[in-house]
Amino acid sequence: MADARPRRILLKLSGEHLAGETGHGIRDEVLVALAEEIRDVQAMGIETGVVLGGGNIFRGLAGSTRGMDRVGADHMGMLATVINSLALQNALERVGLHTRVMSAIRMDQVAEPYIRRRAVRHLEKGRIVIMAAGTGNPYFTTDTAAVLRAIEIGAEVILKGTKVDGVYSADPQLDPNATFFPRIGYMDILNRGLKVMDSTAISLCMDNKLPLVVYHCGVRGNLVRYLQGEAVGTRVGE
Repeated sequence: MADARPRRILLKLSGEHLAGETGHGIRDEVLVALAEEIRDVQAMGIETGVVLGGGNIFRGLAGSTRGMDRVGADHMGMLATVINSLALQNALERVGLHTRVMSAIRMDQVAEPYIRRRAVRHLEKGRIVIMAAGTGNPYFTTDTAAVLRAIEIGAEVILKGTKVDGVYSADPQLDPNATFFPRIGYMDILNRGLKVMDSTAISLCMDNKLPLVVYHCGVRGNLVRYLQGEAVGTRVGE
């Protein structure tokens, strides 16, 4: 069971989720389904922040392995998250929600600069806040950016959507004998080397006692079911 219903959450989704089965680009039907689910969460009176990855367009680390300068490649990856954020903003507004895109890299013509107090104020006014461009610094993943933003805005839980229904001892798509963990500790993830989030993100969660829930975002309604108290996904905590 989930704990008491949170007042404010941060939703972390990979860029690959927006690509659907194609693995690249943005699928409109995925955006619509995501926007409708966020609308359902908002109808529960829960304030929602969102951080998206950019791997469906460009992944900085992959670019650096092909010989690109890592700093430049990471900046390209950050810009990819802005494209995804603007796409989600459009989808959310089509279903009647008020949104703000806030970017860690200044681009005033397309997004507000990320300012923590302003982000919190938007949330308090019932707006969906999409926080783009990672931390604004190279060498940090969007997972780490999501945890950092969750802590800054006072989110009570971070929900990470994946392609599987929680945390396993191995990739269940490759190993049918992988063990599912309904609950697991931060240190267990680090010690086992489980690919839930990068070690910086997990350590940041642990140091700030931020609960993390890993769930299957491809199953419609999972997010709402968790917030209603059902046993969905894996709870990561102390």
